[in-house]
Amino acid sequence: MEPQLVTTLASPLISNTKLTVSPHRPAVGPLQSGPRPGSGRAALQNLPGLLLASLVAVSAYGLRQLPGMAAFSPMILAILIGIAFHNLVGTPAISRPGVTFSLRRLLRIAIILLGLQLTITQVIEVGGRGIGIIAATLLATFVFTVWVGKLLGVDRKLAQLIAAGTSICGASAVIAANTVTNAHDEDVAYAVACVTVFGSVAMFAYPLLPGLLHLDPHAFGLWTGASIHEIAQVVAAAFQDGQKAGEFGTIAKLSRVMLLAPVVIALGLIAARSAGKNAPAAEASSARPPMPWFVLGFVALVGITA
Repeated sequence: MEPQLVTTLASPLISNTKLTVSPHRPAVGPLQSGPRPGSGRAALQNLPGLLLASLVAVSAYGLRQLPGMAAFSPMILAILIGIAFHNLVGTPAISRPGVTFSLRRLLRIAIILLGLQLTITQVIEVGGRGIGIIAATLLATFVFTVWVGKLLGVDRKLAQLIAAGTSICGASAVIAANTVTNAHDEDVAYAVACVTVFGSVAMFAYPLLPGLLHLDPHAFGLWTGASIHEIAQVVAAAFQDGQKAGEFGTIAKLSRVMLLAPVVIALGLIAARSAGKNAPAAEASSARPPMPWFVLGFVALVGITA
């Protein structure tokens, strides 16, 4: 299945992000260190970090086989394992080049492959009204989250990461958004924790509500797919109301993934505008928005799967 393929690649990448988090010193951006790709020496330097990340990913899939863990995506479990490993054991210095390579290269490939989760046919099944509801919900959630963050004094980049994860597709959206917001690793970890916790609460709470709210399977599936964060959480919640609700909820959720591309591009434009305001006039006049080209690859794969 395409979602499983994407998660297989995404798991080590996101665990790498967590492996670089350190509470004792300022975070170092993924572009600040690491060997240049393309040489045999660089490949050997990357190997330990890639093996470590792969081990974390395999461990996440193994943990998911335990009773009660199937509702959590391997990506989320990999993040938790990575955090625990780094803070309890410590990330070996020899593995850091491979971690950096994963953040710079493999992460973008994984985001591109997210496009395999969605087909145009599935979007058509949702219908114009359903797509409108999903788009409106996503936009309202994103704007409201950023506004509340500003009201509470939360750092702008952190608020944007939480908004992206809440409104689109959980941890995957947080990581994708951070490619243009360039927030600290600690902020990324915090945003992922937020969407995971609240998405898990929704996963257990939603199945209790269809009877109370008098929702038919179609309406419950759309509501679930339009609001719960992770695909695994949507599947776990929506199928509690039957096969029809589960299938429609899954399609609605994947339709939200389609909106990842325009949101990331918009965040890039916002970041460039903010940088231009804070830079001297000469630099501001030449500032260009960071174009996340890998997002175009994501869109291309959506078209190919059609």
